[in-house]
Amino acid sequence: MTERDTIYALSSGALPAGVAVIRISGQLAGDIGAQMLDGSFSPRKAHLRKILHPGTGEMIDEALVIWFPAPNSFTGEDVLEIQCHGGRAVVTSILSALECFPDVRPAEAGEFTRRAFDAGRLDLTEVEGLSDLIAAETEVQRRQALRQLGGGLSELYEGWRRELLRARSLIEAELDFADEDDVPASVSQSVWANVRSLADLIEDHLSRSKIAERLRRGIQIVLAGPPNAGKSSLMNALSKRDVAIVTEEAGTTRDVLEVHLDLDGLPVTLVDTAGIREAEGLVEREGIRRARERMRQADVVLWLMPANEGAPAQPDELLSGMEMPPVWMILSKADLGLGEMAKAAVGSIAVSTKTPRGLDQLIWDLGKFASARLALSEEPLATRERHRLHLQDCLTALERSLDSDSKPLELRAEDLRAAAEALGRISGRIDVEDLLDVIFGEFCIGK
Repeated sequence: MTERDTIYALSSGALPAGVAVIRISGQLAGDIGAQMLDGSFSPRKAHLRKILHPGTGEMIDEALVIWFPAPNSFTGEDVLEIQCHGGRAVVTSILSALECFPDVRPAEAGEFTRRAFDAGRLDLTEVEGLSDLIAAETEVQRRQALRQLGGGLSELYEGWRRELLRARSLIEAELDFADEDDVPASVSQSVWANVRSLADLIEDHLSRSKIAERLRRGIQIVLAGPPNAGKSSLMNALSKRDVAIVTEEAGTTRDVLEVHLDLDGLPVTLVDTAGIREAEGLVEREGIRRARERMRQADVVLWLMPANEGAPAQPDELLSGMEMPPVWMILSKADLGLGEMAKAAVGSIAVSTKTPRGLDQLIWDLGKFASARLALSEEPLATRERHRLHLQDCLTALERSLDSDSKPLELRAEDLRAAAEALGRISGRIDVEDLLDVIFGEFCIGK
C-alpha cells in the first residue's frame, strides 16, 4: 500500500447516532460513488441516494451524499461524504462494502488532516488549532482554537519570517555586490534597527503566550492539607459528582485524582491529593510525593484545615523547603462550628460540603482568579510548548545577530537565517518531518 491509497473512515461521533458521516478520500472516491450510488452526483450539492453493495447490488441504506472534487476539498483530493443513518449495522455494512474495492483501505488516525497538510490546505499551526477545537471543553478554549485554525498565528509568524528574509537579502546584497555602484556601502546597517524591534516583539509575544498555553491545559487547582481534612468531599462538591471516595478513615486518598471543570466558560483542572503527614507506608509515601509535586505545578493550592479542630496544621510547617504557588486557606467542615484557632485564621474561607455555607463564595473567588489568569485578548498567541521552543530559538538567534562587536557580517547573516528557519518550523515550512506522526497521531480515526 502507498501513502496515496484511497482511504475511508467514520468521521462522526460514537454510534448509535441519528446521522453518521463516512468520509472517502483519494483518486478512487468518484469510482466508488459511481458503483455504490443509484444515481449521478454533482459537485458540492447534497443528493439523496440509495447506497448499494458493489458486489450484490443489495440496498444498504438511503443517505445524503456530497461530492467534493479535487482540489476543492478538505484533503485536496477527491472526497465523497456519505451521511447515512447512524445505526451500528448500517455503518458496519457500508464500511464492509468499501473493503471490496482494491487499493482502498481504512484511514489511520489523523490521516485526512495529514493529507490536508500535505496538499497545503493547512499548515501545522492550523492543524493544531483544529485538534484544539475538537478537544475544546469550554467557550474560551473554543474561541482560541478557532483563531488559530483561522490562520491568525500563521499570518503573524509568516510576516515575521518575511521581515527576516528581507533583512538577509539586504545584507547579502552588500556582501555579494559590494563593488557595484548601485549597492551603497553599509546598506546592511539599515536593517538592524528593524531586527531589534522584531526581537522585542517576539520577546513580548512569548511572555503573553504563557496565558494561551495555560488556557489549553486549564487552570490547575490543587486540594491539599492533612489527612481527613475534607479534600475529597470538597472535590465531589465542586465537581457535582462522586469523583473521590469519602470515608472517616484518614489517608483514604493515596493517589492523585483529577477532574476537568468548566468554570464560567474557563477550563479548570481540579486535583485531589493524598493527605500530607509523616507517611506510614511505601504506598502512602509515594502518594505524598506525588501530592507535593502537583502542588509545585499548581496555579493555586487550596489548603484545607478542619474548622472545628484546635491548632490547624499550617502548610509552611508541612511543606518546608518547597517553592509554592499562591495558597488559599480553606476552613473545611464549617457546619461543625469554628474553633478558636480557625476564627483567628486571617483571610481564610469557611466552607461546608453538607450545607450551602461558603461554597458559592469559593466558586466565585476561583472564577475570578481563573479570569485574571486567563485574561486573553483577541490577538493570536502561541498555544503549545513546541511553538514556544521555536520562538525562543528564533529570539536567541536574533540576539546573536545583534552582537555586532564580536561577529563579522557573514556570521550575523547566518544568525538571521537560523532565526527565519526557527519560525518556519512552527508552521511546518522547514524540517518538521519528525514531528508529523506525533502531531497527527493526536487526532481520532476519521479526522
